[in-house]
Amino acid sequence: MAKIGIFYGSTSGVTEEIATALQEKLGKDLCDLFSMEDDFDEFSDLLEYDYLLLGCSTWGAGEVQNDWRDPLFEMEVEKPDFSGKTIALFGPGDYVSHGMHFVGALGVMYDIFTKLGATVVGAVPTDDYTFEHSTAIRDGLFVGLPLDEINESEKTDERLNRWIEILRPHFPIEDRVLAGASA
Repeated sequence: MAKIGIFYGSTSGVTEEIATALQEKLGKDLCDLFSMEDDFDEFSDLLEYDYLLLGCSTWGAGEVQNDWRDPLFEMEVEKPDFSGKTIALFGPGDYVSHGMHFVGALGVMYDIFTKLGATVVGAVPTDDYTFEHSTAIRDGLFVGLPLDEINESEKTDERLNRWIEILRPHFPIEDRVLAGASA
């Protein structure tokens, strides 16, 4: 069975909590978990997986979290081939304090990985979210899963479960029953 690599950057621990929740829901036997700060050496680490869940929060005016900056820059320069890789993006945001740049880092990552040949899946409708503007929207959908742990943490578990159902046709999780999923 193909494994899923979950790579995340986390400054305050929120993205790490989400990545860990995804690993628990999908199963530790199916998912390897990597901190971009502690476990990541070079972008070839990403290329070892055909399926990737990539987590990044948004900082400043729609920028990626610090742990992702150098790897993404290196990828833009060296242009590794991500053809044949299936990627889904997730990230926390704060629609109250950062409503003009809500989860903008997901848009940055989407643009980079699609240019490198990856297939990005897991788009999410925007209608369940409150925000002013986001550069992470393509064709009316978020390019990945936004989570707002500051203002809407009560929606996180349900959003994760719905997102996993969106990913199911694209990732090797067809026969998995979600841990903690409500019936």
